[in-house]
Amino acid sequence: MTQARVSRRRMLQLGGLSAMGAVLSACSIPGSQGGGSKLSLNGARRQIDDFWRSQTKKGQLNFANWPLYIDTGKKASDHPSLSLFTEQTGIKVKYDEVIQQDDTYYGKIAPVLKQGQGTGYDLMVITNGIYLDNLIERDYVIPLDQSRMTNFYANASDLVKNASYDRGNVYTMAWQSGITGIGYDPKRVGGKIKSWNDLLDRRFAGKIGMFADNEDLPNSALCAIGVNPENSTPADWKKAAAWLRKQRPLVRKYYQQDYVAPLSKGDLWASMAWSGDIFQANANGASLEFVVPEEGAAFWTDNMCIPAHAQHPLDAMTYMDWVYKPSVAAMIADYVNYITPVPATQKIFATDARTATSKDDKEYYSGLSTSPLVFPSAADYSRLHRYRVLSAEEQQTWNGLFEPIYQS
Repeated sequence: MTQARVSRRRMLQLGGLSAMGAVLSACSIPGSQGGGSKLSLNGARRQIDDFWRSQTKKGQLNFANWPLYIDTGKKASDHPSLSLFTEQTGIKVKYDEVIQQDDTYYGKIAPVLKQGQGTGYDLMVITNGIYLDNLIERDYVIPLDQSRMTNFYANASDLVKNASYDRGNVYTMAWQSGITGIGYDPKRVGGKIKSWNDLLDRRFAGKIGMFADNEDLPNSALCAIGVNPENSTPADWKKAAAWLRKQRPLVRKYYQQDYVAPLSKGDLWASMAWSGDIFQANANGASLEFVVPEEGAAFWTDNMCIPAHAQHPLDAMTYMDWVYKPSVAAMIADYVNYITPVPATQKIFATDARTATSKDDKEYYSGLSTSPLVFPSAADYSRLHRYRVLSAEEQQTWNGLFEPIYQS
């Protein structure tokens, strides 16, 4: 690694950037067939192999990602890891922060892909769930070249290998992951929060935040009633919806990206929260706690995938595997502060803490290397569940139950 990492904490000191978590707001978007990559696994495996053998490196990568979701230098347009990638591979990167929400981005690219046209990007980051499922089902993403995933298979966490939403990592490689649990102010709630059912406490009426989406909210409610979302049934969904309707009079607001500020200043005492957001808020001076409730919590992953009709798929494939080098993964995780898919970064941060020459850096890297928000404990992992994978028919039932709760 030839360039110094610039952490999110350092950027907060330099430029006062506000934190933005990966949001999972969603609404019903009708799917449509046609225009896919024509390389689905329903076709011949030989066809996929022939496709990748025919590809050559073009020296260009067009990358679509979420805002504030990669290491950044003193300038917002400066991304040291991308500069290092270009230096080491000769591939130039056009990096655009164009994904604000999964649903709106899907709604933008799906009609284009249906027409058999490219999106203008070779690589995009999509959260597991309804919209990634739709992209895979409609052949709107290209199956990966497994022979070019050596760093991935050598260094990736078991949590992002062979995930339920993409068995065998046929279409995706994880970018970063996070936990949807509960963030709270221990002074205001007067103790520890341990359970989703603590968010039914009438003492907190008007001080509870929940998410306005049809993935985190329903899957968390399923955890609250003691059901593993991955194996849930429509009968379970009805019970989870009833739990949310019971809670609704206590909820101050159903939030999307804007819950951290009211939680930090006391307008909220407890809220559904993403693990990385709470780490970032505390690094910026807040005194919040994050808990994986005893009933369990949703574990989500933002995934790199190659859209159909990409112009530079081999360049994208090269980058996807390159970020699984531990030193590169550390550059990204140092800034992003979500759960890295490369566990070896924890030792890198511990070494940074030991060798730091300033008190601030020593404290920061010590906290980063031991934070359960970035490196969850084995006990936390045992209570984490993936989202329910839904068929098109199931999506209609699911949306009909949960959308009215946060939209009305």
